[in-house]
Amino acid sequence: MAKYTVAVAGATGYAGGEALRILAAHPAFEVTCVAGHSSVGDKLGKHMPHIPQLADLTVEDTTPEVLNGHDVIILALPHGASGKLASQLDPDAVVVDLGADHRLEEKSAWDEFYGGDFYEHWTYGMPELITGKAADGSYTRQRAELPGTKRIAGPGCNVTATTLALQPGVAEGLVEHTDIVADLVVGYSGAGKNLKRTNLLAAEAFGSALPYGVGGTHRHIPEILQNLAHAAGLDAAAADGFTLGFTPVLAPMSRGILACVSAKMTDKAKTMSDGEIRDVWAHAYEGQDFMVLLPEGALPATANIIGSNAAHIQVVTDRKAGRIIAFAAIDNLNRGTAGQAVQSLNIALGLPEDQGLTKIGVAP
Repeated sequence: MAKYTVAVAGATGYAGGEALRILAAHPAFEVTCVAGHSSVGDKLGKHMPHIPQLADLTVEDTTPEVLNGHDVIILALPHGASGKLASQLDPDAVVVDLGADHRLEEKSAWDEFYGGDFYEHWTYGMPELITGKAADGSYTRQRAELPGTKRIAGPGCNVTATTLALQPGVAEGLVEHTDIVADLVVGYSGAGKNLKRTNLLAAEAFGSALPYGVGGTHRHIPEILQNLAHAAGLDAAAADGFTLGFTPVLAPMSRGILACVSAKMTDKAKTMSDGEIRDVWAHAYEGQDFMVLLPEGALPATANIIGSNAAHIQVVTDRKAGRIIAFAAIDNLNRGTAGQAVQSLNIALGLPEDQGLTKIGVAP
């Protein structure tokens, strides 16, 4: 069977490395090019020894000339870099951007949280995102937009966890749009592969937790609000009608995100039993193979989803506080980044959606 050739830019970073790990075992793809910046000229095995199949590839410079000529191009680059590069890439190649440059639909949101040049919005790569309701009451989803697309914007990892946790409640009008609070526990790989104050040395990070991106400054906030607006059946401009208190906290683990998302119950929700509220989440994720609604009373744990493209989800009610609390645990590099990108890529190319992916975690 002929395989799609793949070039990966940013191949020695965490996101690029996870994409390579998944692609190396995918039956429909062959990685034939890896590109980087400071690692140009190195063998990939020096940086990714856990992927022996690709160890002999030489890291090339990240230029259009290097990346073009491949069926698929994956960009795992800092924000701003992929946007500048994208216009020079082969229009017939399927390009997946794991960075932020093509996620946001509203320029005003980009200007406020990122700044610099604003790039066109690409097809958003979250297949399970609820985008409205059909006439028969079933949900429409972002999955329908992916077949045949040539440009895919991969969601942020914190965005993925927060969106998947709460979107059923938003879609069914069970939560107030102006009283949403998300507290996330995040593994250190979520902060990128570099030494900075949020990426401490092991001696400083072990046994400690560190908040970052606080006070409404985290760049994933506008993307989360954009998604929740869509889940409510609204366009991106309506995201201004939502408010989100968002606090991520780095924890001493290499991978994983546990999102704890709460919102004030609407009058509709207050008339429903806990079981009826749970049924909303069950209905929303019925038939969504990578979405795992845990049994009643079980709570998500990051240890159970490491290495998988699954999201473990739970919802509970706090009647005294008048709030719905939704949880999602994901692997930030897999479900939150590269796994979700491959899932979207599969759909775009007409391959089985789950090909090359797993919802089985690694334990212990």
